[in-house]
Amino acid sequence: MIRGKDSGRIAKRFSALKAEGRGGLVTFVTAGDPDRATFEEILLGLPGAGADLIELGMPFSDPMADGPAIQAGSLRALKSGANMIQTLDLVRLFRQSDDDTPIILMGYYNPIYIYGVDRFLTDAKSAGVDGLIVVDLPPEEDEELCIPALEAGMNFIRLATPTTDDQRLPDVLRNTSGFVYYVSVLGITGTTSAGNNDIRLAVERLHRHTDLPIAVGFGIRTADAVKEITQTASAAVVGSAIVDRIANGLDENGNPKPGLAASVLEYVGELASGLKQ
Repeated sequence: MIRGKDSGRIAKRFSALKAEGRGGLVTFVTAGDPDRATFEEILLGLPGAGADLIELGMPFSDPMADGPAIQAGSLRALKSGANMIQTLDLVRLFRQSDDDTPIILMGYYNPIYIYGVDRFLTDAKSAGVDGLIVVDLPPEEDEELCIPALEAGMNFIRLATPTTDDQRLPDVLRNTSGFVYYVSVLGITGTTSAGNNDIRLAVERLHRHTDLPIAVGFGIRTADAVKEITQTASAAVVGSAIVDRIANGLDENGNPKPGLAASVLEYVGELASGLKQ
């Protein structure tokens, strides 16, 4: 069995969830979507609404693995002036009032590479980032970012999919830490969802290779789905549905309508209610 490092906020949060006897809710939002002020309100309100861990998307102009919802969110953020400096500033702002909720930066290697790997890791760690999910760096490229991130004290969370077979899993999991993100369906984000039995079997198979927590994502949109997922997995990940809620709160000019942030947080609260049923 391969076991990743487990220290810091992420490990503490999953340990606390286990002690409470419940699964967790991981929420994904793109930093700066739809604009800085509205996003700050959403980000700061997520823990109170029920988010146990936060995945913060690093805005990128070409997010090829993501579906239309998250692609649009990334473009909205970039249009409003978002960049890596602002993303890390948002983490620092969050840490002023919350030193417990884990924050994972998620996205693509290009913005990190452009920023500079060493500078990025130093700044991200000091800002209060706990982990990274970089979807376009395979295990064969671990020396590029994964190993330096681990050495800097950040978790490196890897994706596993239905096509990640038992022969491939040891490579995928070797330097994974924090948790494993199981992508329950093939394809781009926000499209379809997998059957509960398929997810149960997949989680059982992953646990034969690692004792890290398993978070399951893709296609989760309701409290009932959160409840069912967390009966098997350690956490449910919701991203596209939250980003859709942001998009639905914009006017015809793309500006946020009054109450957009409150609506998003209300929806997160509805999702989190599935953890208490």
